[in-house]
Amino acid sequence: QVQLVESGGGLVQPGGSLRLSCVVSGRISSTSTMDWYRQAPGNQRELVASLTAPVGTHYADSVKGRFTISRDNAKNTVYLQMNRLKPEDTAVYYCKTEPYWGQGTQVTVAS
Repeated sequence: QVQLVESGGGLVQPGGSLRLSCVVSGRISSTSTMDWYRQAPGNQRELVASLTAPVGTHYADSVKGRFTISRDNAKNTVYLQMNRLKPEDTAVYYCKTEPYWGQGTQVTVAS
């Protein structure tokens, strides 16, 4: 059974940074596509960033240049580095590798 556990969320001021982590347990390929999604209240869940093997990344236009997705296969962990955060980045952030989802971690950007 594959499990994904996110951490690293919290409250941060506008302009600040956070790094989210997603630890993957269970058997998945080191080349599996890893995604970060987010969902704000009243909104649909949206794709924020994807990482495909060997080294391919995709970002939503709203986060390009501010967010970076990466993985450490030795630690079975995927990261989302979030810089220059804005209030509109406030959401629950989810890690995903098809068909598995994590439980989410809350990110709140406010003064």
